[in-house]
Amino acid sequence: MKFNDVDFETYFKHHPDKNGYFGKYGGSFIAPELQAAMDEITEAYFTICKSSKFISELRRIRKEFQGRPTPVSHLERLSASLGNVQLYAKREDLNHTGAHKLNHCMGEGLLAKYMGKKKVIAETGAGQHGVALATAAAYYGLECDIYMGSVDIKKQAPNVARMKILGANVIEVTHGLATLKEAVDAAFDAYAREYKDAIYCIGSVLGPHPFPMMVRDFQSVVGIEAREQFLDMTGELPDAVVACVGGGSNSMGMFSGFLNDPVDIYGVEPLGKGSKLGDHAASLTYGTEGIMHGFNSIMLKDENGDPAPVYSIASGLDYPSSGPEHAYLRDLGRVKYDVISDEEAIEAFFTLSRLEGIIPAIESSHAVAYGMKLAKTMGRGSVLITLSGRGDKDMDFVLEQYGMR
Repeated sequence: MKFNDVDFETYFKHHPDKNGYFGKYGGSFIAPELQAAMDEITEAYFTICKSSKFISELRRIRKEFQGRPTPVSHLERLSASLGNVQLYAKREDLNHTGAHKLNHCMGEGLLAKYMGKKKVIAETGAGQHGVALATAAAYYGLECDIYMGSVDIKKQAPNVARMKILGANVIEVTHGLATLKEAVDAAFDAYAREYKDAIYCIGSVLGPHPFPMMVRDFQSVVGIEAREQFLDMTGELPDAVVACVGGGSNSMGMFSGFLNDPVDIYGVEPLGKGSKLGDHAASLTYGTEGIMHGFNSIMLKDENGDPAPVYSIASGLDYPSSGPEHAYLRDLGRVKYDVISDEEAIEAFFTLSRLEGIIPAIESSHAVAYGMKLAKTMGRGSVLITLSGRGDKDMDFVLEQYGMR
């Protein structure tokens, strides 16, 4: 399949290029000493990703420890409530630890062991990446430091408790807005001090090369499984694929399985309270090109050109930029990026819970809401939604803020 002169049949052989660019996005904009550490990670990754021993070990872990493959579920009652379009969900909420994040954390942990590192360092927003990395660290016998904003620590108390039970050191970040962007800042600062003995396990398809590529590759299992499962269930491909986008790991994992197919692909950003700067975190919809946290992409900026304050009810989506591959796919027109508000996400949270017996993460609820909205406009066909995580972590917050609907 060709799209704006890009051949998606050979896409993954050429994207990113050797310098980590997807078109003009990506790259590595970090201090020289950290660049040497990133080069070490790149070389190690390109070595082990071609190793049958590494691949077979990761496959064993996914099957025996993570519980993969996760299923695709037909959302029959939700579909019937909307009309004739049939909705399906790729159930990453049934992956061990309750979200897609373990897919790349187990890979990054295996890479850290191969490189002889003693510690893994990471940031987290909703806490799912932190839980997943704490799980991987316990599995591999590694130390684990997780940086988390104080706002998110209060919102995501169950996940904070899980990280601590798993043996991770949860470090509270109190400066700035004390959310995901500040947690990334703090984790980068820590890694700059400890890179000789530690590896920074970035939680999404962002940061300096090779992380946008590496996390995408580890997450591609979602799209590979979903495509095969959907064909087996229905005998055809879905008409549309939908996933939420913050940094963009669950969505790139799903999208990678369908880029070369005649399937419409939608990435859903958080509109939050509205389109005013500071009320949302929809960088691909409202942002412009800029560099932050070591990579070039589309970002939301304040009047000085610095990363703008952002907001979303979903802690895992409130980041002022998005992965460089998402920016590239947006420019190509291969993926359409749109928005869902807090209110729409909460409505979808309750609707999916009561019609299907599935309580979704608030992040995933953005994708569910968009899938529902899309189904109403299509008339017929099918939509495959990435249910990136379960909503256990969000229940107390939702009931406190919105009550029982």
